[in-house]
Amino acid sequence: MEKEYHIGLKKGDVGRYVLLPGDPARTEIIAKHFENAREMGFTREYRTFTGTVDGIKVSTTSTGIGCPSTAIAIEELAKIGADTFIRVGTAGSLQKEVKLGDVVISTGAVREEGTTRQYVPLSYPAVADLDVTQALVEAAKKLGFPHHTGIVHCKDAFYTEGAKDLPLAEHNEEMWKAWYRSNVLATSMESSALFVVSSIKRLRAGEVLAIIGLTYADQPIEKKVGITEAIKIAIEAVKILEKGR
Repeated sequence: MEKEYHIGLKKGDVGRYVLLPGDPARTEIIAKHFENAREMGFTREYRTFTGTVDGIKVSTTSTGIGCPSTAIAIEELAKIGADTFIRVGTAGSLQKEVKLGDVVISTGAVREEGTTRQYVPLSYPAVADLDVTQALVEAAKKLGFPHHTGIVHCKDAFYTEGAKDLPLAEHNEEMWKAWYRSNVLATSMESSALFVVSSIKRLRAGEVLAIIGLTYADQPIEKKVGITEAIKIAIEAVKILEKGR
């Protein structure tokens, strides 16, 4: 059976539920929450483990950084049987009430990146699946973890945050102010592709983000906190979704 070119996987290698961190090392951390986890492949930025959670076949695949590699992962995973994706990522806060270690459950994303523009016009919204989002919120409440729900921001260039020496520094600063005033909760680099590609392909997708930086204060990476909570929320959401089938 032929394997998908980038992720190096074939039908049967993954479950219908796939948790998507960016970092390949985080797939191993996530897999420790599975039963009978087994590494299925590691090629380029795509590392995959598959196991079970309460008898449900679940996988985790890293996407690497940014929308281009995320879109590839979703496209290829869908071809081999996955239909429900939960991104388990990290982000920088854009609002003072969103603290380090808090969790953000995304309802939609600002499409300030280039990948999804090659799929569909910018007037098409990047929106999370309602069932997946509701399951994530229910899971966060059940587990008692501090969380926020709302719109997030998605970008291509990490080092434009707070940079004063770039040609577009003034423009970028004005845009960050605009997102702050628009009540955008956090910024990361994968959500637009996750939501847009999944919507177009009739797949389900949601996102839970651990806040590790304070972008509004020019501190995009402060401390890696909240990641364990985000993982537990995602896994609990899978259980909730499976019960609802």
